[in-house]
Amino acid sequence: MTQPDILCIGSVLWDIIGRSPTAMRLGSDVPGRITRLPGGVAMNIAMTLRRFGLVPGLLTTVGRDAEGDELVAACARMGMITDHIYRSEDLPTDRYMAIEGANGLIAAIADAHSLEASGDKILRPLADARLGSAAAPWAGLIALDGNLTEALLAQIAASPLFAAADLRVAPASPGKAERLTPLLAHPRATLYVNLEEASILCATEFHSAPEAAAGLLARGAHRVLVTHGGAVCAEGTRGAGVISDSPLPVLVTRITGAGDTFMAAHIVAERRGAARAPALASALRAAATYVSGEIGS
Repeated sequence: MTQPDILCIGSVLWDIIGRSPTAMRLGSDVPGRITRLPGGVAMNIAMTLRRFGLVPGLLTTVGRDAEGDELVAACARMGMITDHIYRSEDLPTDRYMAIEGANGLIAAIADAHSLEASGDKILRPLADARLGSAAAPWAGLIALDGNLTEALLAQIAASPLFAAADLRVAPASPGKAERLTPLLAHPRATLYVNLEEASILCATEFHSAPEAAAGLLARGAHRVLVTHGGAVCAEGTRGAGVISDSPLPVLVTRITGAGDTFMAAHIVAERRGAARAPALASALRAAATYVSGEIGS
């Protein structure tokens, strides 16, 4: 079996996205396109990693239903390692549904109940020697998403199974940002958040990404990256301060998955040896290319 370059832990599901070139409001009924693609935070990160040539291993829950079989097959075709996915007999495959208009994301619902219900079953390969154990924990990169329950994230924060890992952590959405609190001060964690999520984690309203990065470091974070749409974004490291950069101005054609693309591109840049500023610039370029629609989903 091929050893993964990175583990992606979290949601792997079907993204059902309705997009319209028209600006929308509550009650809008407009023409557009509806797509169904593999998605979820962990999956979006894994897809970007594959585009950059890395081999991700997926730790998630997928049902033993027809949708689940189709999803696992799609992941395998893309070159991801699916051997360690927990396949539930009684839980359905998760789904995410979003509506996007010319004026941005209108609404979204994430149905990740099966992932939440599975709990630490998805982590078994890290404990039973397939990928590691408490005595010899996984020592590589891990991309961890906030669709896991707060209890499981707290367990991960204290677990010896993650003691040697390079943890890269992202909330699934602003509504789930508080779940990351147990990992905020983890000495091996890098947090990737947007301005709203940073404000929620610190219970303070920030007005810029550099301000938010400094605020998170003050709250105990060791390393953070804060995005702010098309405005200035920032990276903060304990003891090294905050740096910032601006994304390229592009015509935005899609939003869902942009943050995950940013995170994956930053991981790849650092894995290739890029220093702080070039790694941030590389991630911003990749995210701009993604939202402009110049690369496939």
